[in-house]
Amino acid sequence: MIRPTEQGPINACDAAQRTRPSNYPEPFASLMQGRTKRPLGDLFNLKNFGVNLVHLPPGSLSALHHSHSLQDEFIYVLEGHPTLFRGDESVQLAPGMIAGFPAKGLAHHLENKTDTLCVVLEVGDRSVGDSVTYPSDDIQAVTAVDGTWHFVHKDGSPYG
Repeated sequence: MIRPTEQGPINACDAAQRTRPSNYPEPFASLMQGRTKRPLGDLFNLKNFGVNLVHLPPGSLSALHHSHSLQDEFIYVLEGHPTLFRGDESVQLAPGMIAGFPAKGLAHHLENKTDTLCVVLEVGDRSVGDSVTYPSDDIQAVTAVDGTWHFVHKDGSPYG
């Protein structure tokens, strides 16, 4: 496995996977079962934006249906045919397709509803003070000064 470095280039599939499948608290973390992320931007100590190589096996989700307050996001489908849920609409994507999600835009997520692996490159900025709303679930998230995420119920009470 490759460790964070300022040396490059490497094959993206050689980058280490995140050790935890999800930062979400339960019962949401288990919904991300099967999904893997390789934080590619961290390998090069990128601070302004993150880049992840995401593998979605059949039946897996990229994230809960969500929208960021400050962060823009972008995806590029490398393999497979994930379904993009954006607002109340859904569309099946194909390799080579891209989509962008501006801050304060429609809630979104991907699901692999096929029987083959989907691979997606996701890019997002690392806006300090970003928060995330999840219209379909009793959860919300805010970033701390150190960049870590903190999750609470919509009434503000903590998980755990």
